[in-house]
Amino acid sequence: MTRLPVDKCRIPQAFWRAVERAGIPAAALLRQARLPAALHVADEAWVTTAQYFALWQAVEELSGDPAIGIHMTIATDTAVHPPATMSAFFARDLRDGLKRLARFKRLCTPEELSVVEEGGEALVTVDWLHAVGEEPNAAADVTFAAIVELARRGTGRHIVPHRVDMVRAGPATPAHREYFGAPLRFGAKRNRIVLDAADLDRPFAGHNPELLAILTPALLTALEEIDAQSALPEQVKIVLKRRLASGKPELAEVAEALGLSERTLQRRIADAGTSFRLLLEAARQQLGREMLASGASTEEIAYLLGYQDTSSFYRAFRDWEGVTPARWRERHVPASGLH
Repeated sequence: MTRLPVDKCRIPQAFWRAVERAGIPAAALLRQARLPAALHVADEAWVTTAQYFALWQAVEELSGDPAIGIHMTIATDTAVHPPATMSAFFARDLRDGLKRLARFKRLCTPEELSVVEEGGEALVTVDWLHAVGEEPNAAADVTFAAIVELARRGTGRHIVPHRVDMVRAGPATPAHREYFGAPLRFGAKRNRIVLDAADLDRPFAGHNPELLAILTPALLTALEEIDAQSALPEQVKIVLKRRLASGKPELAEVAEALGLSERTLQRRIADAGTSFRLLLEAARQQLGREMLASGASTEEIAYLLGYQDTSSFYRAFRDWEGVTPARWRERHVPASGLH
């Protein structure tokens, strides 16, 4: 059975230093994103995917730079990367580096990075497993640039992609054209960067097997801890949250997504001391809180969660939280009143 990671995104201190260098005060950024005012001073800052997207949307808005994701990634020293991504720079070659990035990326964000080789090309795609809306352009650019920087810094060569596919609408900015040096395709179904497969075999100048021998066991242990958090009820809620937007999810489609029969899923849910109905209600509650925190209107939330009208959502929310959605937002998103 495929294990789905929990919805946690790590915000390293290097991020806050990068936004400060870009001329964006952390306090202003957090107000714009409607996130806790002290998030940037926490040693270990974790947010949901929705909050992570809100943070990058705020970076775009406050910087006024359509290529801010690229500029911030270029300006970040490899030495300040978290171990999960730093290990990729010590890999044997680009192929090994991408494999390590794909394997350990989940320690920072619940993303799934895949590399598919076909026809002399290597198609590198990243999927956000808990995303409700579209990934902000700046966040997508960070992923694109991180892969290109891994290739260029690791090999010591100016690696140029075959092309970059972007979900966003065009046109390309001069900064994007200059940085990638490759055709940019807009309106694509998925964000994807396409490399020359031959570049995957290029050796890394900084290959350090001794350091990898130290880092890898610790990273694998951390991955095991993340997987342990993804117990069956949590996995069911993850699938439910992803499918609520297309209608009320049924037990059969959740079972299929988890690679189980309906009967097996029902038995395991019962063994966990809960029910499919309770998990669906919990998924609605979690998603409702996340969308309220991200600034969505109650009308939008009611529609997404499958309620017939806004009043039905209000009643359900009061039952969950003991307060109205507006009051909950005032208590938990104090910066919202500043917008």
